[in-house]
Amino acid sequence: MSFGFLRISSIMTRKGRKTRLHFRDIYSFKRKKAGSHKDDHSKIGGPGFSRVVYCNESDSLEANLRNYATNYVRTTKYTAATFLPKSLFEQFRRVANFYFLVTGSLSFTSLAPYSAVSAIIPLIIVIGITMVKEGIEDWRRKQQDIEVNNRKVKVHQGDGFLKPTEWKNLKVGDVVKVEKDEFFPADLLLLSSSYEDAICYVETMNLDGETNLKVKQALEVTSSLHEDHELSEFRAVVKCEDPNAKLYSFVGSMEFENQQYPLSPQQLLLRGSKLRNTGHVYGAVIFTGHDTKVIQNSTSPPSKRSRIEKKMDHIVYFLFGVLFLMAFVGSVYFGVVTKKDLKNGHKRWYLRPDNASVFFDPTRAPKAAVYHFLTALLLYSYLIPISLYVSIEIVKVLQSIFINKDVHMYYEEADKPAHARTSNLNEELGQVHTVLSDKTGTLTCNLMEFVKCSIAGIAYGHGVTEVEKAVAKRKGSPLTVNGEDCNEISIGSHKRTVNGEDYTEIPIYKKSVIKGFNFDDKRIMNGNWVNESNLDIIQKFFRVLAICQTTIPDVDDNTGNVTYEAESPDEAAFVVAARELGFEFFKRTQTSVSVNELNPVSGIIVERLYNLLNVLEFNSSRKRMSVIVRDEEGKILLFSKGADSVMFERLGENGREYEEKTREHVNEYAEAGLRTLILAYRELSEEEYKTFEEKFLEAKNSVSAEREAMMDEVSAKIEKDLILLGATAVEDKLQHGVPECIDKLAQGGIKIWVLTGDKMETAINIGYACSLLRQGMKQITITLETAEITALEKISEKDAIAKVLKQNVLQQITNGTAQIAASSSGVFALIIDGKSLTYALEDDIKKLFLKLAISCASVICCRSSPKQKALVTRLVKEGTNKTTLAIGDGANDVGMLQEADIGIGISGPEGMQSWQVILQLHNSDFLNAYFWCMDIGVTEGFLQ
Repeated sequence: MSFGFLRISSIMTRKGRKTRLHFRDIYSFKRKKAGSHKDDHSKIGGPGFSRVVYCNESDSLEANLRNYATNYVRTTKYTAATFLPKSLFEQFRRVANFYFLVTGSLSFTSLAPYSAVSAIIPLIIVIGITMVKEGIEDWRRKQQDIEVNNRKVKVHQGDGFLKPTEWKNLKVGDVVKVEKDEFFPADLLLLSSSYEDAICYVETMNLDGETNLKVKQALEVTSSLHEDHELSEFRAVVKCEDPNAKLYSFVGSMEFENQQYPLSPQQLLLRGSKLRNTGHVYGAVIFTGHDTKVIQNSTSPPSKRSRIEKKMDHIVYFLFGVLFLMAFVGSVYFGVVTKKDLKNGHKRWYLRPDNASVFFDPTRAPKAAVYHFLTALLLYSYLIPISLYVSIEIVKVLQSIFINKDVHMYYEEADKPAHARTSNLNEELGQVHTVLSDKTGTLTCNLMEFVKCSIAGIAYGHGVTEVEKAVAKRKGSPLTVNGEDCNEISIGSHKRTVNGEDYTEIPIYKKSVIKGFNFDDKRIMNGNWVNESNLDIIQKFFRVLAICQTTIPDVDDNTGNVTYEAESPDEAAFVVAARELGFEFFKRTQTSVSVNELNPVSGIIVERLYNLLNVLEFNSSRKRMSVIVRDEEGKILLFSKGADSVMFERLGENGREYEEKTREHVNEYAEAGLRTLILAYRELSEEEYKTFEEKFLEAKNSVSAEREAMMDEVSAKIEKDLILLGATAVEDKLQHGVPECIDKLAQGGIKIWVLTGDKMETAINIGYACSLLRQGMKQITITLETAEITALEKISEKDAIAKVLKQNVLQQITNGTAQIAASSSGVFALIIDGKSLTYALEDDIKKLFLKLAISCASVICCRSSPKQKALVTRLVKEGTNKTTLAIGDGANDVGMLQEADIGIGISGPEGMQSWQVILQLHNSDFLNAYFWCMDIGVTEGFLQ
């Protein structure tokens, strides 16, 4: 995904100073005018909007009177003061422990037939061991807290001096300097950045799971704060909303130099997000510690208990019932016999009933029976085995140690072993019925590789995807690529027999050493494309790859190598592919893009300069992005790339020459699990561009609510009559061993659900790639993303359309259930989008939805929000009453992991640092644990 904001500054050295360049003229968004949030800002000062922040005056009297929370974040379950009472409460939640506490207390009375020591010591040992274990586990959380709270950030101390200060010591109102690739220590108000336009790029993957960067921009009045010494005179008062959990909203105003300026989410930098592609930013601390939005979003960690532990409680209830019955019957009999002692002439003379205490006094037989009942309870108490609890606790601790030390769950690249954050749930791992997994970063690496392309109706690239490998394995047929036997381009395939069935070994391709590029085709590599018949089309195709993007190039001064900082993995893959195929994008200024191109005539590399006129941004409704450039010959060119669903319809009559072949290739790529984009271009006349520029500027400068729609409409008018060049195909690489692991889980009878925020097409492709969906599996698709529904939404009222949509979803669920019931054989997969899921999870429909889902072998929920993930997990757990296990790698998976019986957190490629936010939310029971299949033959099928 690309941004149309293209706020990129090249940094040039001039006499030791850095000169920042900006793209003010080509931005497609502009700072919002004051008053754009008039209704919301009228609430400031009222209930819920009472926070006042004195920027750069955190130690002033007014600031200290506010008594806001510190920036110290505690995620531990206990403190030194609460450990004893809270831990004891946790222990005596267990029925057996409470029972032994009662019997231990009674053992100090004369009722006990044994010494108090023999009763109380075992209880103390059991409780003590468990409390020590809980204490050690909580101490580990404490260490993680210490690591986060002791991170340092530069804080303005006065007179332009910045001092590295620990996060925990930050105060509301402090002005801090956050540098590139650092996490924000608190919720900050963006004051300025290393770019003159005061914009910055922020990665929010730990908050919402989205990998594309967000653009934030400071108010214009503070954008001039570029140097440390300029902070000394800065003073401002911010009045804003009180702490809340709304990640995407912020209402406030800033009083600066006796003027009021409205604030919006565009100026708020959230704790847990990271600064990317920006040298540094200055920010004022608004919310600290547990007042920050990410911590406000966290919920108290549920106290999870395993099914075995719960079953043991029921067993204890049963044994206690037997014990009670034995003691009751015995005490009644004892009371009757004792009362008869007076009539029977002291038959039990050895008890001395004539001179007995209350325990054997025939005149007080009922009271003696009660005492006998209590004595019997104590005497028979060993019927309830306290030693069993000791044994189980010891076994659990040993199991957690084995998990932590298991070499098969050690991730060598990051030097990270598995970490069992609790030992209470170990036995649950062997009873998992349903696995609910995130996709991006969990099933996939979120690393895009350029694998294939179609140019002028000719397919290029010999790569083999995971989907193609899986299909060939199942069919047992030789794998061919573009009509060629894979033996010719890789290690030869051969047959092997497993359990009496023949399989074809899939050829192993040499792994690319270039990140994002796994393309192999000698026809166009190493400059050989100049010998192709469609030379002109190929040249334009590569130019679109190199120019139609918003990537920032970084040239190493020592080696001359160019690396790229892209807003998405797709974008990076495209510019790397263009570079490797002879079109190296290496420089960007405020109005131009420079590319080193291979001249097909001379055969030498030449530098081409393209003046950058406009960037038409990508968004989910447009599904495309375009750039308008002027080349060295003065021609105005529009380069465009986007989804096939919108690009083919924008082709001109003279631009459809390769449409049929390109469509065939795109369909083949999609079946192979690849993500595709269509590339096209057109040449604009001076008159046409001038008309467009006037209308585009008018729409861009509009302050109406329809501003975005107006810009999209103007852009759509210029993005027409395009000439098709071809299509790209990139692969979202799967984590190592995922298909094998999922296949083994399915063989073991474990249900697999994938809950992802991706669109349906991508999720289905990945489903095939990881063996979640298989050839021959019948798909039941529930979706509201149809042309009829879209048209209906435009003309109907909100309440009316909601009823229609709900009825539509209900009908689709009913039809799916009937389809399964009517099928005597066959395996089904359910695919549902987030919009439909909203209605499927309503109280009157969710049981029908669950019935349909559990009848299917696989379930994929697309476009799912974090809340929907949690609700689906809860529905499966409570509806099936079976053990559920959730796997995720981002803060958007927190709710899902907390709702599941077992939560497994996956460490990202940047190591544990990116997981600190998740740790603070207490979401996972096993961290950095690479999920494995137990007792079904997989030793390396991990989700890393």
